Amino acid sequence: MNHDIRLTSSSVLLAPLIVGCALFMEMLDSTVISTALPAIAHSLHQDPIRLNLAITSYMLSLAVFVPISGWMADRFGARTIFRAAILIFTLGSILCGLSGSLLGIVLSRILQGFGGAMMVPVGRLIVLRTVAKPDLVTAMSYLTVPAVLGPVVGPPVGGFIVTYWSWRWIFFINVPIGAIGIVLVSRFIENLRQQETPPLDLRGFVFTGVGLAGLVFGFETIGRGIIPAWLTLTMTAAGVLCTAAYIRHAHRVSFPIVNLELMKISTFAISTVGGGLFRIGIGALPFLLPMLLQLVFGLSPFASGLLTFTSACGALLMKPTAGPILRRYGFRRVLLGNGFACALILASYALFQSSTPYAIIIAALFVGGFLRSLQFTALGTLTYADVTTDLMSSASTLSSMAQQFFMSLGVTIAALVLHLSLWLHGSRTLSVLDFTPAFLITGILAFLSVLMYLPLEHRAGELVSGRRSSLQDQSADTQQLKAD
Repeated sequence: MNHDIRLTSSSVLLAPLIVGCALFMEMLDSTVISTALPAIAHSLHQDPIRLNLAITSYMLSLAVFVPISGWMADRFGARTIFRAAILIFTLGSILCGLSGSLLGIVLSRILQGFGGAMMVPVGRLIVLRTVAKPDLVTAMSYLTVPAVLGPVVGPPVGGFIVTYWSWRWIFFINVPIGAIGIVLVSRFIENLRQQETPPLDLRGFVFTGVGLAGLVFGFETIGRGIIPAWLTLTMTAAGVLCTAAYIRHAHRVSFPIVNLELMKISTFAISTVGGGLFRIGIGALPFLLPMLLQLVFGLSPFASGLLTFTSACGALLMKPTAGPILRRYGFRRVLLGNGFACALILASYALFQSSTPYAIIIAALFVGGFLRSLQFTALGTLTYADVTTDLMSSASTLSSMAQQFFMSLGVTIAALVLHLSLWLHGSRTLSVLDFTPAFLITGILAFLSVLMYLPLEHRAGELVSGRRSSLQDQSADTQQLKAD
């Protein structure tokens, strides 16, 4: 039996805002480390491109451990796992700040990723189980408000710390945030859990973990010279084989750790695959922009952060408008039209030069942040529009796993493009020409994601967007006028 509790309208925002505190900590950490990456590389005497392992290892850890998050929440209770996840993430942050080598950073980021793997999907599951579907757009919008504040605060705060203090403190600032999160969760979140939990699909967990690890690290090391070529091919092949083995395994067991039957729900499948292509491009931006602004344009981490935070400001401004826009136009038209605009904006970043006025860069980043946030809100809500309550845990797990995998793939592709560009130019120093193809690829991927939304029905997601009731009210008004 599932303890499925619905909040009243007066308290519908309580769970999203509390869960959002944890998302704030994670997003703050992600944007801060992206801004500080060149400084960390210099401190540890590492190549900045090589140090993207600190980002990739975290995302990989997320993707590997996310599959088990739903089962753990059902087995031990959502509040118990969510609170433990915040504690683990905070401990990983402390270890990152104390690290003195690339290996230390990577291992500490893996621990952080384990905490994040439990924190994000379980937090989303808490919201999905406590908010009625007609309130889902509002809940999802406000769920991401604290998360959006992370990118707003992260770049300037991280840049200031790195420029005028020490990069190690970018990790230590997570400690008070984590402590506040634990207190709020303990006081206000109910320990939702399943009374009967199916046995853990241990074999499936091994297949998904080895499969994702092999694919991501295989892609990460292709052509990089970090490890021998035969080992790269072996890792990639192992990833492909284990992923294929899991697909076969999932159709043979009663309770697979990742329920692939969810892909038969059209809105879930389209949002997951189309959103995945979009997230590959978006996942590259936090890696590419600070590198371009600092290593090529010569800006300090603080100045770089002040520029890139405008993108998050645009995202924050969008939140109150998401509901009305989706009610007015519906999911299909928003995803198609807004997705195409996102693709153009992303591709336009390839035109950035050191001589480009800051006003133009700020405007492009601001508009891009607004449009991307609207796209993410639409995708995040549509994903669960047609998912039944008993499948919410599995849906949150599969969606989170796919999101983190695609985001990590974005960083990997971006680093690979930069490496190949340097090799083709016969240079060891990054220039604007190296970033041009990388930004163009993000735009192309965003455009390809738009094509995935074409099969959506015009009425898709009307229950959660409120468009159905809006159209019914308009129809009633029209009939009333005719009667008068």
